[in-house]
This record gives sequence, structure tokens and C-alpha cells, in this order.
Amino acid sequence: NSALLFEGIAHTLAQPANNGEFYLTDAFQYMIDHGAKLKVEDVAGWYDAGKLDTLLDTNRVMLEKGRARRPADVQGATIIEPVYIEDGCTLTGSTIGPNVSISAGSTVTGTTVRDAVIGAKSRLIDCVLHDSLIGDAVLLERVHGSTTVGDNSEVRGEQ
Repeated sequence: NSALLFEGIAHTLAQPANNGEFYLTDAFQYMIDHGAKLKVEDVAGWYDAGKLDTLLDTNRVMLEKGRARRPADVQGATIIEPVYIEDGCTLTGSTIGPNVSISAGSTVTGTTVRDAVIGAKSRLIDCVLHDSLIGDAVLLERVHGSTTVGDNSEVRGEQ
């Protein structure tokens, strides 16, 4: 019953956050408490997107299981599958992949990146990144290694 699920979600969001997070299982419990019967299924894996390593692992699994895509006209970059590149990205003189997702409007120039998720409208210039999570509207310049950068941030390495 989707109406009861949305009611359960609204109820969950009205409660104080548990360690800064809300859990869908609380909405499921609300449904059960209000008479719903839920079916249980075994799953092959469980991924906690609240942790960097499992978020990147989830990205990898999603790409391997068919979520990979790239625009038809990726020029100026070497692509190592699997990747997910939204339309509207500009890739110049870069190597992208494997296991990289890039959101719309991002620009990647002179950069090598693997095992990473890059948010929308971010700019990566002369970086070498792996195992990284980059938020929306981020400017990274001359950054090397593994990093996590939140939305609307700028990080510049040494020249």
C-alpha cells in the first residue's frame, strides 16, 4: 500500500533524526503497526550509502548491472567502462573510469579519475583522483589522491 508507505515516511520524518539520519525501516515498522503485511526477500548484498567505501561499491555494482551509460559523442577523453556520464558534461584531455559517475553540467579537464562519484556542475582541473566523492558545484584544481568534498566547495592543490 503506497499511501501507507508515504504516511509512514511522513511519520518518520516528523520524529527526531537518529544520529542525524532517517531510516526507511522505521516507515516499514509504521506500516506493520498499522496493519500492513510486508513480504521478506533475501538479498545478495547490502550497501550502506552513508559510508564512502560502500557508496563507491554501490556505484560500481550499479554500473556493472546495467546502469552504465555515456553520451554518444564523448570526444577529448579516454573512457574506461563502466561509467555513467550524464548529458551536458564536458570532458577534455582526461581519462575517466572505470567505475565513475558524473552528473550533468560537470567539466573534467586534464584529469584522471577512477572509482568516483562526481556531482552536478562540478569542475575538475588537472587532478588525479581515485576512491572519491565530489559534491555539486565543486571546483577541484591540482588535487591528487582520494578525497571527499562537499557541495559548493573549492580545493586547489599546489602549483
